[in-house]
This record gives sequence, structure tokens and C-alpha cells, in this order.
Amino acid sequence: MHPAAAQCRDCGSPLVARPVSGQGTVFTYTVNHHPYNPEIPVPYVIAIVELVEQSGLRVAANIVDCEPDSVTSGMAVSIRPEKGAGGAPLFGPAAS
Repeated sequence: MHPAAAQCRDCGSPLVARPVSGQGTVFTYTVNHHPYNPEIPVPYVIAIVELVEQSGLRVAANIVDCEPDSVTSGMAVSIRPEKGAGGAPLFGPAAS
């Protein structure tokens, strides 16, 4: 849930942070060609990644370690240990 909260905004139940695997699939994405942030070379991929733990559990991230034109919806990805410029999580193609 973003922004983080102590309880569900729909039902009021308490929310508890739990670790996730860092594995997922690209739900949707766009390739940005405009240099909004000079720290990020263009083009770069902005994606919504759906995590394997739960349908609908999605996080905004950048896709790295591949050509932007090779990214597809449904592509298997895994999280990278470092964060991107601005703190965005980084995902790359999952090992086959």
C-alpha cells in the first residue's frame, strides 16, 4: 500500500509488512525518451511489476540489464540489490 499505512483503507484491518521473493512479471511499462532526471540516461523503462506472491500485488520500478525494446508485458523479472536514481526499485530479466 502506498503511502504506507497501519490499516487497510477498505476494511480497516491491520496491515503487516511481510518479506517478498523479489520475483515477478512486467504487468505494463513505458519507455521514456525524455531526460526528466539527468541522473538517468535515456531511454529507460518505467514499469509496473506484479509480484509472484499475490495477484494484484504491484510495484512501480525501472527495468534494467536489457535493451528497452526487449521488455514485454508478462516478462519474468527479479529485483536487483541496488536502488535506482530517486530510490526506485530496479528489476531485470529473471535468470532462465
